Amino acid sequence: MGSNEIYTIGREFGSLGKQVGRDLADRLGIKFYDRELLQEAAKESGLCEEIFESHDEKPTNSFLYSLVMDTYSGGSYSSVPFMDMPLNHKVFLAQFDAIKKIAENESCVIVGRCADYALADNPNCLNIFVRSNMNDRIKRISKRLDITESKAKDIIKKKDKERSSYYNYYTSKKWGDARSYDLCLNTSQISVEDSIELILQYREFMRKNNK
Repeated sequence: MGSNEIYTIGREFGSLGKQVGRDLADRLGIKFYDRELLQEAAKESGLCEEIFESHDEKPTNSFLYSLVMDTYSGGSYSSVPFMDMPLNHKVFLAQFDAIKKIAENESCVIVGRCADYALADNPNCLNIFVRSNMNDRIKRISKRLDITESKAKDIIKKKDKERSSYYNYYTSKKWGDARSYDLCLNTSQISVEDSIELILQYREFMRKNNK
């Protein structure tokens, strides 16, 4: 897989996980991928970017997933299995392939999109989950979207449910469970800056102990 250092970040909605990822990338001088990943996947697969936007981290109800995954060879967007599978699976697999190609070519930070699962065999990948207390998340989203705290809470629950369903379905792991990640951080207890310091210290610790 080369020597590129990859950081994947799962996050609760309103936890500042995206900010942790962006600031980490800025600190290290490496590329940051969030919605940018949709552009890469669209370019590689030939599917229009609007399709990726509408299906981004959305759960699926299709029971055909295991069947199509068994027959999909990977990277062949003109193959019969790929062409016949449901659109949401096409979107997932295109993102899956884009994540692997990006990790092969450069060090980067990738937010969401089951990136930790796509890079499970990459020894240079550090998987992080960022959470925060509900009251803090409600206040942030209420202020960010200029809505009532009650409405903010409803949106948070909906977004968390979508991300959880999407992750649990495609990875067979549990979203937010510490066992699914290398490092879990609570931004109600530590700042974004301190979160980045902990991530870098953990990376250094692992680098030293894996020599």
